[in-house]
Amino acid sequence: MADKRYLVAGTGISGIGAANLLLKMGEKITLYDGNDKLKKEEIIAKLDDSIDENVIKNNVKVELGELTHQILDETEIMVLSPGIAIDAPFVNQVRDYGITIWGEIELAYRYSKGRVIGITGTNGKTTTTALTGEIMKNYFKKTFVVGNIGIPYTSIAADTDDDTVTVAEISSFQLETIDTFHPTVTAVLNITPDHLNRHYTMENYTDVKMSITKNQLENEACVLNYEDERLRNEAEKLKNKVVFFSSKTFLDNGVCLDNDTIVYRENKEQTVICKVDEMNLVGIHNVENVMAATAIAIQMEVPVDIIRQTIKEFKAVEHRIEFVVTKNGVTYYNDSKGTNTDASIKAIDAMTKPTVLIAGGYDKGSEYDEWIDSFRGKIKNLVLLGATKSKIADTAEKHGYHDYVFADTLLEAVKKSAELASEGEVVLLSPACASWDMFKSYEERGRLFKEYVNNL
Repeated sequence: MADKRYLVAGTGISGIGAANLLLKMGEKITLYDGNDKLKKEEIIAKLDDSIDENVIKNNVKVELGELTHQILDETEIMVLSPGIAIDAPFVNQVRDYGITIWGEIELAYRYSKGRVIGITGTNGKTTTTALTGEIMKNYFKKTFVVGNIGIPYTSIAADTDDDTVTVAEISSFQLETIDTFHPTVTAVLNITPDHLNRHYTMENYTDVKMSITKNQLENEACVLNYEDERLRNEAEKLKNKVVFFSSKTFLDNGVCLDNDTIVYRENKEQTVICKVDEMNLVGIHNVENVMAATAIAIQMEVPVDIIRQTIKEFKAVEHRIEFVVTKNGVTYYNDSKGTNTDASIKAIDAMTKPTVLIAGGYDKGSEYDEWIDSFRGKIKNLVLLGATKSKIADTAEKHGYHDYVFADTLLEAVKKSAELASEGEVVLLSPACASWDMFKSYEERGRLFKEYVNNL
């Protein structure tokens, strides 16, 4: 970069992760945030403690508010945090200036070594990524699990070598800013309406999701859900190898169900992976997640016995239909990661007892008709909170569902749910909405839910 600087836009987890990597690589950076009320010293304090104070003093600038021409003149590349829209006014300004724009994933990939597995999709990413990571750890000597799962890819990029396997959960926001990012194996688990306030149309959203495959070679595999019609159509456009998984169709090639057994089939020859009742995970969506992880692992040439054993030992990830506790005969589940209607429908489908559902939150422009229809006598009561509560209530009325109440806080929602649920029933937090109206993240929402439930 010579005398040029990297401009790191965003000072959250992703931006600070990018800054740490660049500083460790000897680069000069400008940390930028449009919020001019932030304090520069507090932003600096977020940087890795292991970085020498003199390096920070000499190589770091902090810019708040509007970008100046001086900053733009000295910038060669901007690293954009995924929470910032690629058509934000200042991003367009940077682009018009001729500055290259990367995301944190692209930056990390350029500084990392070894093979990468890239996993995306509207739902199921975290569970599939976590399980795939466990399988890889049980076979390869050096494995990292990173990305949208909560660990910045940049935080481990400098620690990789030629033998490393990196399993990365990649969101659509992160895929918007890739360039050379090249996973050896990719997976697109499903594509259903989500984040349309950012991507505008399903066509744009689909294109962004499928871009995870754009740098793959013909002999490198993309794992796709056969039951997703949109993905079947996308498969016909791919030049690289396609491996399907299916929970409903018996495939000649791919991972599917033979009655209650997950199997891998190639040229009609069959290898047993495991029985569904040997899994610790519940719900058909988790069967699909296990199938996807199995298909990925087979493409990575992991022995079947290691795949099988890892699946049998694997437990649900935090905030995804996570068992919390049973109190007064009522079982509580935390599905705070159910941040869209499709994810929440999967959690509802996994319930086998009458359920009180806590839902509502930040409005991403979603519609709730199909979600309400999924209640089908399972949802005994609906407790609504957050920015979308009135919109959801209106939809419920339209579909003839009237058993809902409002709550102003999550604590109130938990208390009302406990009153509504009877012995032998379930309380499920599965909001069908993002958390940002009331919480910093879905993780904070889920942890508070568990705290409130345990304190009942």
